[in-house]
Amino acid sequence: MRIPKELEKLMIFGFFLCVDAFLYVFTLLPLRVLLALLRLLTLPCCGFRARTCPYCRRSSGSRLLQPAQVCDMLKGLILVLSFSMMHYVDYSMMYHLIRGQSVIKLYIIYNMLEVADRLFSSFGQDILDALYWTATEPKERKRDSIGVIPHFFMAVFYVFLHAILIMVQASTLNVAFNSHNKSLLTIMMSNNFVEIKGSVFKKFEKNNLFQMSNSDIKERFTSYVLLLIVCLRNMEQFSWNPDHLWVLFPDVFMVVTSEVAVDIIKHAFITKFNDITADVYSEYRASLAFDLVSSRQKNACTDYSDSVARRMGFIPLPLAVLLIRVVMSSVKVQGALSYTCVFLFYLGLVTLKVLNSIVLLGKSCVYVKRANMEDKLFERPSTAPSSSAKSPSKADQAGCPTPSGEAKVEQIPAAPCSPLSSSSFSSVTTQPTPRTDLFPPPPTDVSPVAPASRPPTPPPEPEQPAASLPKEEEEEAQAASELKHRTPKKDLLEIDRFTICGNRID
Repeated sequence: MRIPKELEKLMIFGFFLCVDAFLYVFTLLPLRVLLALLRLLTLPCCGFRARTCPYCRRSSGSRLLQPAQVCDMLKGLILVLSFSMMHYVDYSMMYHLIRGQSVIKLYIIYNMLEVADRLFSSFGQDILDALYWTATEPKERKRDSIGVIPHFFMAVFYVFLHAILIMVQASTLNVAFNSHNKSLLTIMMSNNFVEIKGSVFKKFEKNNLFQMSNSDIKERFTSYVLLLIVCLRNMEQFSWNPDHLWVLFPDVFMVVTSEVAVDIIKHAFITKFNDITADVYSEYRASLAFDLVSSRQKNACTDYSDSVARRMGFIPLPLAVLLIRVVMSSVKVQGALSYTCVFLFYLGLVTLKVLNSIVLLGKSCVYVKRANMEDKLFERPSTAPSSSAKSPSKADQAGCPTPSGEAKVEQIPAAPCSPLSSSSFSSVTTQPTPRTDLFPPPPTDVSPVAPASRPPTPPPEPEQPAASLPKEEEEEAQAASELKHRTPKKDLLEIDRFTICGNRID
């Protein structure tokens, strides 16, 4: 009975994390792009400045822009190009094309779209990571910068296709809302309860449940944005008549209620069948809060929105492109008064973003302190190279050293750090080095010690039981070492943050 309360606390906290990352695209990203353009224009007056990594204290040479500004420029260009391409997609034609299909066919299409959305999110995060790293890594030769061009066009193509996929989802949901007998909407809502059958009777560990919780947070936020798009399209068709909102309210309430009910039932029975206590959701919340607090540190090597995308599989760019497309086609802005209202609305969004960030940061500090994780925030990563590391690559020579706690993703390069900036991008979320007690030393072999102390000639029969004893002790030592090496995986901070929607769990 404690599960619904603890689960909703986690869901509300994660929902506002997604809201913060989503509002960043509309509020702070345009300002940061303008600052980067201003730096490019004033570059002849300011000159070049060498940049020093705050961890390895190495200079990366002269740069036109800082790595954070390069990533902001790339995000802005991707948004502009994807939005211009979305103008060639007719929303009304897509709506009528979907409306002419049968109910069963639409039900199958909606299920396929949900699966495709998860696959697109997983693949799209890798594409964006490759683009940001290729654009910000130190180049030994100028022709190495050509690799940014194919990655950039792949990223634009991905955002465009993902936005079309979400548009088809919104159109299908809009057809279900406007159907007379509401049979399609009922079938689509019953699809959520089919999710219970596929997950409740499976074995789950704490790490798997954490990934499922993050996926549920992302799905709930995406469904709310889809409902907003459906309401905007319906209100436009009825000339923004407020009375039509009461017609849409029962259907919106049914969709939201079914999402919440399915999540509660699913998590309640998963925790019951796998003997997981309700306190685990406070640990999940503390882990998300740790990501937020660590990304606000002075020398953080990651952007906060990238950290949220890494944990939850939530990529705000396609959703932002679709929402801008729907809003600009639904709302006509003409005259000075309309532009003034748009500017005031933008200031309101900026205020909401700042207030949301302040409240989230305060709550996150409280959650981290309750979970006794504040000591890990102040541990500095070691700058000495690891003894078990292979030959250093170009990424290891030019970028920040990878902490030893990120052993699972050590093959993926980390982008160069930007001093005094919490918005620098890194392919890996830089976190402090974990404590040494989480990684016990390898067990010593017992069997070679006994032969070293024995004479060359083997003793008679009394030595045979002694030979069998070390074998048993060796098996016990190996079993104990396996258990010891498994214990760090239970730490939520060591979960592979490249796992999207729980698809790849070790």
